[in-house]
Amino acid sequence: MQVSVETGEGLERKLTVQIPAETLDKEVENRLKSMSSRVKIDGFRPGKVPFKVVKQQYGSQVHQEVVGDVLQTSFRDAVIKEDLKPAGAPSIEPKTMGMGEPLEYIATFEIYPEFEIADCSKFDIERVMAEVGDSDIDNMIETLRKQRTTYDVVERASADGDQIMVSFEGFVDGEAFEGGKADNVPVVIGSGSMIPGFEEQLTGKSAGDEFKMDVTFPDDYQAENLKGKPATFETKVISVAEAKLPEVDEDFVKAFGVADGSIDQLKQDIRTNMERELKNKLQTTLKNNVMDALLKANDIDVPKALIDDEAGNLQKQMSESGQLQGGMTLPKDLFEGEAKRRVSLGLILGEVVKTAEIKVDPERVKAKIEEIASTYEDPQEVMNHYKNNPQLMQSIEAMTMEDMVVDWVVEQAKVKDVSSSFEELMKPAAK
Repeated sequence: MQVSVETGEGLERKLTVQIPAETLDKEVENRLKSMSSRVKIDGFRPGKVPFKVVKQQYGSQVHQEVVGDVLQTSFRDAVIKEDLKPAGAPSIEPKTMGMGEPLEYIATFEIYPEFEIADCSKFDIERVMAEVGDSDIDNMIETLRKQRTTYDVVERASADGDQIMVSFEGFVDGEAFEGGKADNVPVVIGSGSMIPGFEEQLTGKSAGDEFKMDVTFPDDYQAENLKGKPATFETKVISVAEAKLPEVDEDFVKAFGVADGSIDQLKQDIRTNMERELKNKLQTTLKNNVMDALLKANDIDVPKALIDDEAGNLQKQMSESGQLQGGMTLPKDLFEGEAKRRVSLGLILGEVVKTAEIKVDPERVKAKIEEIASTYEDPQEVMNHYKNNPQLMQSIEAMTMEDMVVDWVVEQAKVKDVSSSFEELMKPAAK
């Protein structure tokens, strides 16, 4: 076997492989001979078919099979011989492959990049620090109260926070449009559930009021025919109701699973859940900061084949998630940016693991499973499910390995602790 390598653009390699005709002919002949005792051809007794007849009958078919097998084995042997690490399947271009001819082909493929991890001691990484305070517990209880808001009808003009029952019909360019008419719709003023400008014009209205409202649909509105269009809504107020929050009493507490109705126990349960959420958020934030630093410091070439495969996986996940209506599929190129980031990080993390000789810690894997299981009603059942499912265990081990890489980088880097609050961290949009 003769092999030559040509370096293409970036990570592309072209491998030219030549297999002597004698090698192929010998393998074809060996296979035909092994068939001779088994083939059945009219006019001949089983096992007595002349080799010449077998070759005439099956030679072309066997030759194709041999060429297919030799293509695979020779490519594998060639990349080993040339110390190449293909990323993705090769594109094979046959040059000669006829019977009695040498087999020659060109295999075009990309290889994995070779690089050294940048010096992590030069990284500047922020580590966010936060705690769950008593005010955070109080805010959460207030949120729980609002989730159980009831409304009492009142005989007054509407104000912010009231629930106003309305009927309306919308017109664009003087014509009613599809979906623009509704009766007895509850709208909480200030909730932001309607298009901009709609709720604001409901303030100061009383039951029985009839009026027109002028609004403009947002440029990004989901209905194409209404984007950016001015509209008029003929509106009638049916009723006005003010919000009534429940008291934080025994019944309220029991509604959240605290059997004895203890407010202190409810607060403790809330604190436990919030501290778990905060811990996960802090870990995720630190992990993202570390990953960003690794990506910035290690600008590597990434095989296009791997990016394409990952983009396909993301496209499939999105389609199967049910987030798109009507079985809609987004173009694969929309996922290329995220796919490149994921593939790049995978290669970089792999090199960190290799360089730092990191091995997954079984105790940390066990602790992570226990942490996940603790949020379920029967933790032991969940733990057993993980331990008996190799795919789930592999996923947990990969997560644990990523956490260990983050710890290793943080040990090397210059880390700046930044204080934050629970609310700022968990609800950044509210800043």
